[in-house]
Amino acid sequence: MASDPTLDTPTLPPIERPWRQVLSLLWRDKFAFVAALFLVLMLFSAVFGPALLGDIATKMDLKQRNAPPFDLERGWLFFLGADALGRSILARIIVASQNTLAIAGAAVATAMIVGGILGLFAGYAGGWLGNVIMRLADVIMSFPSLLLAVVVLYMFEPRVANLVLVLALTRIPLYLRTCRAEVLEVRERMFVSAARVMGASRWRILFRHIAPIVVPTLITVATLDFAVVMLAESALSFLGIGIQPPEVTWGLMVAQGRNYLASAWWLAFWPGLAIMLTTLALNLLASWVRTATDPEQRWRLEAPSEQLKPPAQ
Repeated sequence: MASDPTLDTPTLPPIERPWRQVLSLLWRDKFAFVAALFLVLMLFSAVFGPALLGDIATKMDLKQRNAPPFDLERGWLFFLGADALGRSILARIIVASQNTLAIAGAAVATAMIVGGILGLFAGYAGGWLGNVIMRLADVIMSFPSLLLAVVVLYMFEPRVANLVLVLALTRIPLYLRTCRAEVLEVRERMFVSAARVMGASRWRILFRHIAPIVVPTLITVATLDFAVVMLAESALSFLGIGIQPPEVTWGLMVAQGRNYLASAWWLAFWPGLAIMLTTLALNLLASWVRTATDPEQRWRLEAPSEQLKPPAQ
C-alpha cells in the first residue's frame, strides 16, 4: 500500500512579509506606533499641504488680526487662531512643515552619506588616510555647531541650499566617528577575514560586507539627529538668519510671534508645539528602531506581553 505523500512532507510555517513584520513589531510598542502615525501625518502635510492650502496660508485679512483660537465660527482653518496679518495659523503650520522637514531631511541625509563614506574609509584603511579624516572631523567639532552656522550664514546669503549645507557640515563628524567605531569592530570579524582570504577586493568588503552592518546604526543615529537638526534650523530662523519671508518654517513662525507673547500667545505656541511633538515622535521612533534592529533586544518586541511581566509574588 503506497503511503500518502502529503503525510511525509513536513509543513513549513508561512513566511511573513517584511512589511508585516515591521508593522507587527511597531504595534507592540504603542508609543512608537502613535509616533509613527504622527510622523506620517506630518509627512503627508509636507507633501500635499502647500498644494492644498498654499493660497490660504498667504491670504491676509486684517479684520481677523490676532484672532483667538478655538472659534469655529470663522471656519476650521482658523481653529488655531490667526496671526498678526490675519492669516490662518493652522494653514501656515501645515505649509511650513514642508520647508522644516525638507531642510532637516536633506541636511541629515547629506551628513549621513558623506560622514558614513568617510567613516568607512577611516575605519577600514587606517594609516595616514584615517588620521587625516579624523583630524578633519576634529577641526569641525572644535567649533560650536550653532556658532559655525551663524558665521557661515552671515557671510553668505541665507538661502535653503546654504542652510542645508551648513547644517550638514556641522553634523558630519557625528556620523563619521560613529561609522568608524563600528567599522573598527566589524573588520575583525571572521566573515571579513574569510572574504579577504577568498580574494575579495577592498571595495567589495567595504560596501558588500561591512556597510550593510553599519547602516542600521547610522539610520538610528539619523532618526535622533533629525530632531537636533530641526531644532537647529528653528533656532537659526528664530535668529533671523534662516529661511526668509515670504517662505515660512516653524522656527520663523515662532520668531514672528515672540513680540505678541503677552497679547497673542497662540502665534508662537502652536508652531512651537509642532516642533516639540515632532521632536518627541522622532525620539520615540528612534528608540523603537534601536530595539528592533538589535538582535539582543529585539525579543522585547517579539515576545508576548505576558512573558515580559514580572512573576507574581
